[in-house]
Amino acid sequence: MTEEESTPDDATPGDDTPAETAETTENGITARYRETADERVLEFESDRATAAVAQNVEGYAMLKVRPSADGDELERYYGFDMALDHAAELLGVSPHDLPVPEDAQDMGM
Repeated sequence: MTEEESTPDDATPGDDTPAETAETTENGITARYRETADERVLEFESDRATAAVAQNVEGYAMLKVRPSADGDELERYYGFDMALDHAAELLGVSPHDLPVPEDAQDMGM
């Protein structure tokens, strides 16, 4: 079952507070997508681990894979599929098990 919601926030321009968050849960994994002043961030959380995929807010730079949204960059990818493969590996699941909120589906180059 998929649960998706968008929550407006009172973020100000230049602030790292997300303006809006989309959340989806499937296969025991919760995916949260948000945009900050600098980045588009897709975070994954399971009961075992976390992973994050980030891209600049303009949407044209390589995707950065991190162990968490604020963690150190592990690798960069041009393609969203490759970034999702790495995120799934960090979570110990198949890439097909990762839920991706609709707002995040256009990440990558």
